Amino acid sequence: MATWKLDTDHSSVMFSTKDLMLTTITGYFTAYQAEVHTKGDDITADPLVDFSAEINSIHTNQPQRDQHLLSADFFDAANFPQISFKARSMEQINIIKNPFPIGPYQKSYDLEGDLTVRGITKPVSFRVEHQGKISDQHNRTVAGFTLSGKISRTEFGMTWGEKTAAGKAIIGDEVRIHCSLQFILYI
Repeated sequence: MATWKLDTDHSSVMFSTKDLMLTTITGYFTAYQAEVHTKGDDITADPLVDFSAEINSIHTNQPQRDQHLLSADFFDAANFPQISFKARSMEQINIIKNPFPIGPYQKSYDLEGDLTVRGITKPVSFRVEHQGKISDQHNRTVAGFTLSGKISRTEFGMTWGEKTAAGKAIIGDEVRIHCSLQFILYI
């Protein structure tokens, strides 16, 4: 069994949603971790993925908004300090031919699993692009991925829904997730 650990120095976990249904607000987590366990050194072959992020590490470049997101209106960090994701399956869905110098092929996958936010667990699906696998300057095997998808915040108990005087939602229900992830192989 091989273990791949997330290199948080070379990764990012971001999210975005609409504000007043006019602009997109982006945030990210600064404290998170992930491990992938595989039968061999192919990280895409039946990976067991385990991810978590610390809610108190949320950052949106606006401290007042960050505090509101930590409150019971949203993540309720006092009672639910982490979000987590555990993968159930990863299935190849596409091969993209890339132009030089990126490389000849990039594989796409559908990653399905269970996301837990505020103690509520729901099945979710993410699109994963495998950027490739190389040996780095320290002679370690490193693999890169981008992950994207979307969830409904209200399905995870974040039902705060204040409206403007004109009746428009202040914050959108759809939350887009985008991650750039680099894993290092430890055998």
